[in-house]
Amino acid sequence: MDADNTLIMTLESGPVTIKLRPDLAPKHVERIKELTREGFYDGVVFHRVIPGFMAQGGDPTGTGTGGSKKPNLPAEFSREPHVRGVCSMARTPNPNSANSQFFICFDDATFLDGQYTVWGEVVEGMEHVDALPKGEPPREPGKIVSMRVAADA
Repeated sequence: MDADNTLIMTLESGPVTIKLRPDLAPKHVERIKELTREGFYDGVVFHRVIPGFMAQGGDPTGTGTGGSKKPNLPAEFSREPHVRGVCSMARTPNPNSANSQFFICFDDATFLDGQYTVWGEVVEGMEHVDALPKGEPPREPGKIVSMRVAADA
């Protein structure tokens, strides 16, 4: 395990280990690590959780309209398929608008391939992502208790 490119995202039901993919999206991985180290994601909810599709979080307002104060990122699209466990950046219709919001695929969502930036994959604890309360938004959204870069733990 490359501890500097591994995230430990603790959800209410348990830890989720995410392998970062700087080979696919170096700028996005850098941003995720930067925000994680600032404690940005701690306490942030998953505001959009669609069964069979994905869980989206990373907006400090919890509404799906917010982000960090950092500038938006240029797209780093790849051929990596959006399959179960893949972590990818959310964005507006502008391809260069990813900021802090991300989603984790519950199932194959290959229709997103080449249009969203894949930056990681869940390698352990996917059952905790599966356990997140569903809804758009969920009545009582699940939250990220804490998120850490494994090298810092």
